[in-house]
Amino acid sequence: MTVRFVRPVSRAAYFGRRLGFCAFLLFVVSAVAHRFGPLNEPDFVALVLCSATIAAASVPLSLLGLARLWSVGARGGVAAAHGLVFAAVPLAVVVMGTVSYLTLPPLYDISTDIADPPAFVFEPTADQRFLPQRPPMVTPTERRAQFAAYPRLTGRRYEGAVDRVYEGVQKALRSARIGIVKTEGLELVEPDILTRAAPRDEQAPVPDVAPVPLRRPELTLEPTIGTAGDVLLQGETRTLVLGLRFDIVIRLREDAETTSVDLRVVSRFGPHDLGLGAEIAQDFLDRLDTELLGITGG
Repeated sequence: MTVRFVRPVSRAAYFGRRLGFCAFLLFVVSAVAHRFGPLNEPDFVALVLCSATIAAASVPLSLLGLARLWSVGARGGVAAAHGLVFAAVPLAVVVMGTVSYLTLPPLYDISTDIADPPAFVFEPTADQRFLPQRPPMVTPTERRAQFAAYPRLTGRRYEGAVDRVYEGVQKALRSARIGIVKTEGLELVEPDILTRAAPRDEQAPVPDVAPVPLRRPELTLEPTIGTAGDVLLQGETRTLVLGLRFDIVIRLREDAETTSVDLRVVSRFGPHDLGLGAEIAQDFLDRLDTELLGITGG
């Protein structure tokens, strides 16, 4: 009598693969919709956490399928492996974010000048929705925590006029994918040639009609942004993969024969930038050093 062995089937393995694929698909769709579409950041965070929850549920089912394959040779080993691979993507993103959230100081505003941070030309605002509310201003304690966490993040001083440094800043901005949305004080580095007086022609006839003086304009009481003589460049950028938004302001300040450059990076959403603000600032400063190689001051 011939005994025919019938392999059992691990339903847990196939169900784990379905859950893992659903989690992976939800993560990819939400990431693409946030990076290139209309999905805002709070909703993106919620969808990522949802996909990670589904992925976490698929992991024990896939592991059970592998255990059944090892113990009784049940079918579903390949499906279980696929489920683990699918679940690994959203889980890895959430785990890395959680590690950064727990190990790095809770900062959302990073500046190379902790004593006198560059001022925004206009304060960026965003609806935080259900994300934890962040304090309206950064305290000195948080600035000291920033210096302890990122001691290399300091401003730059270059030997040269502000217009020369401004050219290097423009090149660094383009290579770092930072778009400028508002400026202040550009007349110091880009004088408008159209406003210069035309050379006087000594042979020109004298006009018969004399110019009529206009009334002196009224003085406005609008507050001055930053310090007189500063050049402020306000921009925004997004992280390359997930497209997280950051607001940036760059300050150029001329002093005698040198020009200092300071940078401020603020996460648009949430009370914690997960260390990305410091990475963006350091990347820009490294690019600026490359552009202005040879004129770095003290």
